[in-house]
Amino acid sequence: MERIAIISGLRTPMAKAGGKFSTLQADTLGSKLVRETMMRAPVAFEEIDEVVIGNVAQPIHAANIARVITLRSGFPESTPALTVHRNCASGMESITTAAAKIHAKEGKIYLCGGVESMSNIPLVYNQKMTSLFAQLSKSKTALDRLRALFGFRPSFLKPIVGLMSGLTDPVSGLLMGSTAEVLARDFGISREAQDRFSLQSHQKATKAKKSRRFAQESMPVIYDDFSGALLDFDDGIREEQTLEKLARLKPFFDRKNGTVTAGNSSQITDAAAAVIVMGEREAKKRGLTPLGYLSAYNYTGLDPRRMGLGPVFATAKLFKQTGLGMKDIEIMEINEAFAAQVIACIKAFDSDVFAKTHLDRSVKLGAIDPAILNVNGGAIALGHPVGMTGTRLVLTVLHELRNRDLQRGLATLCIGGGQGAALLLEVA
Repeated sequence: MERIAIISGLRTPMAKAGGKFSTLQADTLGSKLVRETMMRAPVAFEEIDEVVIGNVAQPIHAANIARVITLRSGFPESTPALTVHRNCASGMESITTAAAKIHAKEGKIYLCGGVESMSNIPLVYNQKMTSLFAQLSKSKTALDRLRALFGFRPSFLKPIVGLMSGLTDPVSGLLMGSTAEVLARDFGISREAQDRFSLQSHQKATKAKKSRRFAQESMPVIYDDFSGALLDFDDGIREEQTLEKLARLKPFFDRKNGTVTAGNSSQITDAAAAVIVMGEREAKKRGLTPLGYLSAYNYTGLDPRRMGLGPVFATAKLFKQTGLGMKDIEIMEINEAFAAQVIACIKAFDSDVFAKTHLDRSVKLGAIDPAILNVNGGAIALGHPVGMTGTRLVLTVLHELRNRDLQRGLATLCIGGGQGAALLLEVA
């Protein structure tokens, strides 16, 4: 099928949850990003056939957040908008949804992206408290209300933490970090190996920050209109991180026997990203030089308890689909949900036994050259705003291919609930 041209794109800095972007709801942050993306794009607002935005923790005040962002960004009322949700791959889903629409000739030009304000994922009343509220609302007399209130207990006020609930798979019953603990045990991954991987993520991200590499793909964001305060860098990067500091952190998900800590896990973060996409023929007709192309993609499912292996399963299907192999990949991004998860993927990619047992292949997918993997650091240093990350990975791969004068890259990630996504990207 025709390749999908990614004409241009942009992202916000990634801000630690509870920090600089905490007063910006997802629709506000997304609107700031999309408006600037369109102002820099070589197409007009009126030429966009549809806006597709990935978002996971959809705010209750902005149902179909894509439509809210569309109208607040300056698009005409006639521009339709669609919100997509595939957990951690929502930002990729926005792009592949547009690709499918282009191939089906439903439209020619789309704005795609992802946004997440993890700071603003709410606390929720538990069932006992909501039942009390319901009973009070149905009470017709003061005596009825008094009887209802006599049933109140302080424990009713214990909230459900929306963030923790959202990061728990209801099928396996495991928090995402607990699935990383499963992989650490399966693959014999030590705490030291996880911490060392995490340190390298911060070191690579620090180097990229100091060289202004991320300025190629990001925009500054004013987060306080009164003071004019702005953020123009990813503020989760720890430039002074050390193995000693990481070693002092206690396991978070299995406090007795675990190895996964806050330091070797992705950061909870707020951010948005967007790209303009169209068919390759449409780009050529307009005389545009795209940032790059989406040439193939694949999604797959797997055991939710081992969801972190999603990149291996999805890449196996992608390689079978395209006839390519690891030797053809020159830049690779595996989202760093957890250090243990990425290390497990690296081991599985390079295992004949894993390939034969789980991938229906006679030989392994191939070893990943460390020099091409997450070259600017990953979510451990930068953050993982779940609805946005997939779009960010695409931007990062394409810019890095161009910077290094390379041809082909792979963006892949694991997906909560037991899925994987893999996108094949090219620049020529």
